Amino acid sequence: MAIPLLPNILESYVPTTPVSRIHQQHDIDEFIKTAAFDRIMTFVMLINQSVMKKKISDPCHISPLTQGILDMLDTLDGWLEEFPPLENAQRFGNKAFRSWVDKLSECSNELMTRVLPNALHVAIPELTEYLNKGFGNETRIDYGSGHELSFAAWLGGIALLGGFEVCDYQAIGLRIFVKYLELVRKIQKKYSLEPAGSHGVWGLDDHQFLPYVWGSAQLIDHPRITPKSVLNKEMVEAYASENMYFRCIQYILEVKRGPFFEHSPMLNDIASVLTWSKVNSGMTKMYVAEVLKKVPVIQHFKFGGLFPFETVVTPH
Repeated sequence: MAIPLLPNILESYVPTTPVSRIHQQHDIDEFIKTAAFDRIMTFVMLINQSVMKKKISDPCHISPLTQGILDMLDTLDGWLEEFPPLENAQRFGNKAFRSWVDKLSECSNELMTRVLPNALHVAIPELTEYLNKGFGNETRIDYGSGHELSFAAWLGGIALLGGFEVCDYQAIGLRIFVKYLELVRKIQKKYSLEPAGSHGVWGLDDHQFLPYVWGSAQLIDHPRITPKSVLNKEMVEAYASENMYFRCIQYILEVKRGPFFEHSPMLNDIASVLTWSKVNSGMTKMYVAEVLKKVPVIQHFKFGGLFPFETVVTPH
């Protein structure tokens, strides 16, 4: 089934200060009928389609904007050297992370002015909301799927404004997002970030969600790798550099101790699903249920001109 393209909203776009709209379960019922929900899921599914059956290293179109964003992520990575973790810190939440986030907040306008085409500069104040929140919360010193959503919304916002074309989507998934994931993992480790809104062992992952959606899409119809392959450490090591799903598993094995079925029971259960296409459709449904429909996650997301909290009127 063809996925509808995102609308190009640049001509009709009116800069709007994003505001919180979700405070309780009732607001979720409204949210899933909005243009915002529609646009987020359309973007997620377009990337899903673009990375299907593709390896991370497969050649893809790299536009000047894509390259600019990759360079920007390298810049953010470089800043980590400026803010070493503080000594005598508690087990979780090194306060040096706040200095890194402060620098991002101070410089994000300038970074985007450099990276984005001139026509998109009108949206920088709104895009700042999503970029600045894409790497964790400086007050709680935590990171989770809501921050990941924020960075995805930043990319989706650029796409809505016509900054990306369809030919860029593979690179968004397999170049930009892969680099972003490596950066946030580095941040998680360096500053001992708490998992945000973690369900403990009963959640999918302490920090990420989208790489399981897109990573399972990469593996659809793979001749050798099955969902069960994630239980084989050698296979995980062999494929982590080419696949987002396997890289997530590799990272879990790096940071957690004990048997996989004990610390990651949900991922362990998903390994018994027979095909990657079933895993992919299951992960997509779970993304809606566990991220977009969960008040503790989505309450921090703000809505403006890029992601309007307005009910979409469906034609009868």
